[in-house]
Amino acid sequence: MKTFHFVIRIVVITCWLMWAMISLTCAQVDDLKNISDRVGLSTIYQQRPPANTTAVYPRHGLNTDTSSFYRQRLYTPGDYGSANWRIPAILALSDGSLLAVNDKRKFNEGDLPQDIDIVARRSTDNGRTWSEPVTIAAGKGVKKGFGDPALVETETGEVICAFAGSNGYFQSTEEDPIRLFVTRSLDGGKTWSEPEDITSQIWGTKALNPACRQYRGSFFSSGNGLRLTRGLHKGRIMFAVPMLRKDEWVSDNFVVYSDDNGRSWQVSECAFKGGDEAKLVELVDGRVLLSTRQSGPRGYNISDDGGAHWGTQGYWPEMTTNACNGDIIRLSATDRGGERNVLMHSIPNSMNREHVTIFFSYDEGKTWQDPLLLFNGPSVYSSLTVLPDGSVGAYIEQNPNGACELWFIQIPKKR
Repeated sequence: MKTFHFVIRIVVITCWLMWAMISLTCAQVDDLKNISDRVGLSTIYQQRPPANTTAVYPRHGLNTDTSSFYRQRLYTPGDYGSANWRIPAILALSDGSLLAVNDKRKFNEGDLPQDIDIVARRSTDNGRTWSEPVTIAAGKGVKKGFGDPALVETETGEVICAFAGSNGYFQSTEEDPIRLFVTRSLDGGKTWSEPEDITSQIWGTKALNPACRQYRGSFFSSGNGLRLTRGLHKGRIMFAVPMLRKDEWVSDNFVVYSDDNGRSWQVSECAFKGGDEAKLVELVDGRVLLSTRQSGPRGYNISDDGGAHWGTQGYWPEMTTNACNGDIIRLSATDRGGERNVLMHSIPNSMNREHVTIFFSYDEGKTWQDPLLLFNGPSVYSSLTVLPDGSVGAYIEQNPNGACELWFIQIPKKR
């Protein structure tokens, strides 16, 4: 009889365990994933998702089924008489419109000092239709061109486009420098002011920051700038720049910032030694996170005072990539009504310039996971923005046939 009761107990316990396992909810599975991350098992979630996969990463709230993405090519070589198009920047504006800006490389693929224009297109329907290109800055020959645009919108609704011009970065000298410019639009990118040369405020022997007098060139990291929306420095606008050391082929990152909507500019202390093209994002506690291009693990640093001073630089092993420009922006924040704090970072998910992917962070940039592939093939620079409906807009370089095409991609929210 004792043996019979023992067997019955074993059967009951086994049935209960099976029921409990079957009853695990998605939320509980998510909790298990969080536990695996903490104990070092997160690599199982780092695999590149296959094309046309179903939504498997619910925490960021985007639909990861790539067949649901809306894709539209904005430029291909030969359009508007231009040999090539590169260097995308995209920004959703406060009036609901979408602004896409990039280089028009008229005669070849080369960087400055080539003859390059900067042009803009606007959309008022979440990227379904686009205006004809508007010229922001027109190149007029070799060493008379402009390139590498970056965008930010001020608290007053002005759009500032920052870019480089004249000589090339690696060709720059004190006597024949690459120059830094800003221009502004008061009507959402339809028209633009004449470019204003701010080089002497930023680098060279007349630079306001003495540390920046020891460099021989600089340019704005193309894509998104940043406007702070929290804390003591609310309203400050900023861009990350690399600066080229005088006697070395090595760059360091600094942050260029303004507290008067771009009428005057200041420069931080060095933010990252050995950096390159870099981007900035505001954390929910008001700190500023910088991400910088590296060959290998992506570099980062954090500022506690609005970008003026910086801590100890580090690296993200989760994003071990080709030396390439990318973008980092906020998708959602709990203090702004979001379900969770989510950052996004776009970058090629390869040691080659291919497979532009978005990585997600749920811990304010400490770790990155859930890679979402945007283009399965040769692809390079990228820029991100959050559209008015909460979906994500990406503007990326795709070059499956060699020369770059510029594509707009909309990633819908998970329904």
